[in-house]
Amino acid sequence: MSTTTSTPTPGTPGTPTTFAVVGSGWRSEFFLRLARAAPDRLRVAGVVTRTAERGQEVTAAWGVPTSRTIADLLAAGRPDFVVASVPWGQMPVTVRELVDAGVPVLAETPPAPDLDGLRSLWNDVGPGGRVQVAEQYLLMPGHAARLALVREGVIGEVTSVQLSSTHMYHAVSLVRGLLGVDMDEVVVSAREFRAPLVDPLSFGGWDTGAVPEPRTTTLATLDFGDGRSGLYDFTDNQWWNPLRARRIVVRGSIGEIVDDAVTRMVDPTSPVTSHLSYRRRGVDMNLEGVDLDTVSFDGRVVYRNAWSGTRMSEDDVAVAQILADTGAWARGEGSEPYPLAQACQDHAIALAMGESARTGADVRVAKEVWA
Repeated sequence: MSTTTSTPTPGTPGTPTTFAVVGSGWRSEFFLRLARAAPDRLRVAGVVTRTAERGQEVTAAWGVPTSRTIADLLAAGRPDFVVASVPWGQMPVTVRELVDAGVPVLAETPPAPDLDGLRSLWNDVGPGGRVQVAEQYLLMPGHAARLALVREGVIGEVTSVQLSSTHMYHAVSLVRGLLGVDMDEVVVSAREFRAPLVDPLSFGGWDTGAVPEPRTTTLATLDFGDGRSGLYDFTDNQWWNPLRARRIVVRGSIGEIVDDAVTRMVDPTSPVTSHLSYRRRGVDMNLEGVDLDTVSFDGRVVYRNAWSGTRMSEDDVAVAQILADTGAWARGEGSEPYPLAQACQDHAIALAMGESARTGADVRVAKEVWA
């Protein structure tokens, strides 16, 4: 991927990041919750809600001021950047309005719902370089540790990534990031399969009466050429369903990573397997708190949690880090955390997977305007 993408290993805390949010749905509350967990690092300047009634609810729940318009929000003071956290169809409109107002933007995924929307948005705001996207998966501790080993060359030249974990553009970002491909053309071949599955847990909570019902599994191959490939495997609601594990395989020229096991040659006749080791606080008689502390490999730390003490989940840690990285970028203190072009490429490939699954035909994603 582009070398402008920031390193996924968190650095030391620096200048507090101030941000505002457009939107007040459950995804918006994600950001407000993280600011509450780390008030010395993340500060919310305000939230734009459509109605005064919703604004009162947000203020009561989170203690932050609200506005009805972006203009009113910015008139009260300019944060480092503004998060666009609105429905897919509204996202390009909100991003354009924020860019027109001269404020750096962190857009939720995806930045536009379809291919025409991605092209149009890029033509309008892409060249200005004012838009980043909240694609956090490469910043999750386990994936960040794997990427650190990949970049060190521990398994040699990476040739294949197999992923059964998250969906669409998120999965594509992981495949591309670990393979190290940028805007390379890709041929996508996808199929869907329906089979019964119990789905006892979802966003709405536990379903004690759940019975097996048809669920769709999508399998897709991504051929980036030069022997580089990705394999996508996702079942409906796999994020939540405890009966469907998450798996990742990263294969290289001199070894492979399978989940947390790393196998490689240490001499011409000695394949050796080592494991990523997670130090977690609060286990048994450890009284340091409840956090992931470090991820180590062969006796050295390859990932250190910069959000220790906040009790954040690993996904929360990744989102908090992209907020902090976006703040540093907006202040001119850091590189782009996840540029709009990268997110457009992720979603273009995800859309191709959907098209291939529907039609049963291969779909080629050629060079696009953001390339």
